[in-house]
Amino acid sequence: MQLRAEAVALTCVEGSAGTPDAEERVLTDSITRNTIFATANTILTATFTVVLTLYLVRALSPEGYGYYTLALAVGALFALPMDFGISSSAGRFIAEHRGDRRAIADYVADALRLKLVISCVLGLGLFLLAGEVAALYNEPSLAWPLRGVALALIGSSLMQIYGAALIAQGRLPVGFLMTFAQSAGFLVAAITLISLGAGATGAAFGRAIGYGLGALMGSILIARLFGRSALSVATGKGRARQIASYAGALALVEGAYLFFDQLDALLIGAFLPAASVGLFQAAFGLTVFMHYPAGIVSTSVAPRIAAHAEHGSDTRSFSFALRLLLVGYAALLAPLLVWAEPIIDLLLGAAYEPSANVLRAFAPYVFLAAVGTLLSPAANYLGHARKRLPIALAAVAINLVFDLVFIPRIGIVAGAIGTDLALLLYVPGHLVICARALHFPLRPLGLSLVRSLVAAAAMAGVLLLFGTSDLSPVDWVVGGLTAVAAYLAVLFLLRELTAADVRAVRAWLADRRS
Repeated sequence: MQLRAEAVALTCVEGSAGTPDAEERVLTDSITRNTIFATANTILTATFTVVLTLYLVRALSPEGYGYYTLALAVGALFALPMDFGISSSAGRFIAEHRGDRRAIADYVADALRLKLVISCVLGLGLFLLAGEVAALYNEPSLAWPLRGVALALIGSSLMQIYGAALIAQGRLPVGFLMTFAQSAGFLVAAITLISLGAGATGAAFGRAIGYGLGALMGSILIARLFGRSALSVATGKGRARQIASYAGALALVEGAYLFFDQLDALLIGAFLPAASVGLFQAAFGLTVFMHYPAGIVSTSVAPRIAAHAEHGSDTRSFSFALRLLLVGYAALLAPLLVWAEPIIDLLLGAAYEPSANVLRAFAPYVFLAAVGTLLSPAANYLGHARKRLPIALAAVAINLVFDLVFIPRIGIVAGAIGTDLALLLYVPGHLVICARALHFPLRPLGLSLVRSLVAAAAMAGVLLLFGTSDLSPVDWVVGGLTAVAAYLAVLFLLRELTAADVRAVRAWLADRRS
């Protein structure tokens, strides 16, 4: 009730016109339907990404892949001011005005207006400065991949706005074509250009083509859903100041996290050859695939945490999703720790053998970041971006200091360890922010964490029995199935999973459908 009252007060202060007329309402899909299409989007994206990443890793060699991923890391620094928190800020206010077509169109238009100016200036700036940046790394071959990434950033920046609007309104099915256009365009263009001998430059410009197609499709979809006024950027709609005021705090927080996410590659590139960046980023790229399920949960649940004037905050779904992530991602700890070497050999090939230790060191990151995937946007939707800032800055400082000290001493694995240490602060800190805002207890989550880790330890013991390298097809299948069975058995023995949970899931899904 307190959150609902706060939402009503906020709406009044911001001058909302009240409940929109029937013709001005936009339908919001249920959590179940959004989850289904978030899953479909994720499967689509993951399929294209897996194929493309494995192709790039083998077609470019560690050095070529290093140039490409280092260009992405440098581009991420320009992406920080390019978004400036605008997408997430607009997403928060759209979530608070779910269903109001006119208000949403105004927010999208003003956010897009801000984005176009910033994105074009910074994107073209990176394109023109690519040679100078490559010279700083003493890698002339980095210049043209950087130019391709610069163009891709402009398209990606526009897609961010559209994606934030669709997620906040709970219309993930609408974004399926945008995702398909971007993913398919990237895949086809990159493979074609690389096959013609363009190397890392071809991968970067293929990325630019993909994001350009995605932005074009997104513009069409947004205009159909919210009206053409959502793309009318010639004049302001009166929402820019509101978006910018909250975006300021978000820019620092999200900028810190994005910098933190690319910090390892940037510093490895400064201390070690480009091939070392490729070895590190190849292992990191595998962890990206693992976080797709967490992204599905986050995009379906996090917007419902916003203090909507009519519905309040959906705390029940949020706490359930957190427990789901804890239990689900603890199961990945064992294979990453025990079978890192055969996983790298199977997926990336013998040339990437040094990446095994990096993947093993990333195991805590995979688990923690999955939970953080839900907590970070939830804090934004709750309006607590400023409280996130000290935590994000402290996490960056931890990672930065560790990398500076240990990358020259122990090599690329230091980047993964520094990331783990930073997330040990980042994720619990965001959990406390959300728990205080929503007034839900942490003890049940703590019990779920302990039980899941015990089950993961049992799973690791089973995997060890089948070996840690040179696995046969029988070892992969029988060992994997036996380990999963052991994990589930321990969870049931510890009563982390019960028959009541199965009934609860069915009831929860039925409730979401209604």
